[in-house]
Amino acid sequence: MPLVDTVLQIAPFTVRLRSPFAAVQRHLDNFYVDVPRGSISRDFVDFDVQVLPARGLRRVWHPQARFLLDGEEPFFPLPAEQAAPLFEWGMNWCVAQRPLGELVMHAAVVAQGDAAVMMPGFPGAGKSTLCAALVHLAGWRLLSDELAILDPATGTLLPHPRPISLKNASIAVVQAFQGARLGPVYRDTRKGDITHAACPGASQRQANVPASVRWVVFPRFEAGAAPHCEALSRAEAFVLISEQSFNNERMGEVGFDALCALLTGAECFEMVYGSTTDALALVRQITGGKVVSAAP
Repeated sequence: MPLVDTVLQIAPFTVRLRSPFAAVQRHLDNFYVDVPRGSISRDFVDFDVQVLPARGLRRVWHPQARFLLDGEEPFFPLPAEQAAPLFEWGMNWCVAQRPLGELVMHAAVVAQGDAAVMMPGFPGAGKSTLCAALVHLAGWRLLSDELAILDPATGTLLPHPRPISLKNASIAVVQAFQGARLGPVYRDTRKGDITHAACPGASQRQANVPASVRWVVFPRFEAGAAPHCEALSRAEAFVLISEQSFNNERMGEVGFDALCALLTGAECFEMVYGSTTDALALVRQITGGKVVSAAP
């Protein structure tokens, strides 16, 4: 019998998770205790996920963890001690790769009320650290630190609040934020040292409240850089966001029109910064004072 067999209402999806790993159970206890549960017998699930031990000798010799979606294994196993982050990485893959009728982009999203800041960025740009700073130091609502999910029918972004993934130097930065609650650090993963910061309860309670993109910000952290912000045209932003879209081609004309509509009412910027304090000040400048800057 699996140690974990539960249905999680991780907005906007319903996920069944099964796993015998105690680390996966601890991960749920740390980060998903307030996430609504569904019924295994009654609820339709979007993703039927399992995190299982490797088969054969790998169960005892260099134990590994496998991620399965609907019984299929989409990528190679990882060391068993990484079973919990494997669940998070696997969930990102599920949302990014499955054609669910929404346009999915690689971006962090935070909001105040129904006005959202969308922060696309390539890996290493610093968007997750900035996302954590806005959430913990400035009171923004977390929609996602990793995946912007656009509903073409309404033109709004759907919240997908999950733990914020942090790696390497970002861990110590966010650990210093007042109110941040971090989990264990996993060493020597394919992304280096990684951990997770809990989604604030207030954001979780508003998991069914969508938001409209008011600002699109392309952040880039550069150690020692002087803070700099530059406006971008919507055409430039469209090209850059398209590069960060996981399913734009599959969505076709619907996705193209939805992204055009998203940008119609948005102001777009590129910003470079060398510290959290500088980043918060730049976002405050962009959003007209909605962010209260605070040093970590």
